[in-house]
Amino acid sequence: MLVLLPPSEGKAAAVGSGAGAVLEAGALSLPGLAGARETVLTELVELCSGDEDKAAEVLGLSPGLRGEIAKNAALRTAGTRPAGEIYTGVLYDALGLASLDAAARERAERSLLVFSGLWGAVRVGDAIPSYRCSMGVKLPGLGALGTYWRGVMDDHLPQEAGDGMVLDLRSAAYASAWKPKGALAERTATVRVLQSKIVDGVEKRSVVSHFNKATKGRLVRDLLTAGAEPAGPAELAEALRDLGYAVEGGAPAKGGKPWALDVVVTEL
Repeated sequence: MLVLLPPSEGKAAAVGSGAGAVLEAGALSLPGLAGARETVLTELVELCSGDEDKAAEVLGLSPGLRGEIAKNAALRTAGTRPAGEIYTGVLYDALGLASLDAAARERAERSLLVFSGLWGAVRVGDAIPSYRCSMGVKLPGLGALGTYWRGVMDDHLPQEAGDGMVLDLRSAAYASAWKPKGALAERTATVRVLQSKIVDGVEKRSVVSHFNKATKGRLVRDLLTAGAEPAGPAELAEALRDLGYAVEGGAPAKGGKPWALDVVVTEL
């Protein structure tokens, strides 16, 4: 099973005694993305080495985040850490990669794929520096990164999925960079997390960001810990129910589309 995750806006700094060597882009997973990564990296470093106001506007940075510009400008010489340590935030806190046992960690390194405006996609064990470049950014020489990456991903991601299923937990901006097609789409499941509340005796459901991210992180952790290897979306839904999740939804009305599953929660 291939699990597609969004990155996090916040990222841990790859500094201090635990920091690794500088970036070796050629050593990252998915080597077919190497050329495209180099193109985006060059554009980003050039942008952030020039006019700071322009860089802040392009990257959508508030005054309090101006320090991210200098960090981007120094990406080629910055220290690195595994992507699973660089990405922080609610989803990654709930996923808790550092506290997984050895077997679950090995499954995580094999199955988790984190999408990125800069790298396209990386595995959690890939050594990367901290950076700031969301998929919604439009770099001057490349345009919208979601569109840029889409053509590259179409050539390389299907082989990463192979004959297995895809669990797509990405947010909309990152989902724009690659959409499984054809038979692979039919082996793909998207998950929406709904918070259920009783208001005046009536159940009301809503999508709440914190519940969504935390539940997705916990859901992935539980699958990894259980060693679940569902062959397809139907088996995934059953595996999640066995793990105690309330799962609704199912197969699409027509072929060539992913399954849409709802996970309903009442509390974190």
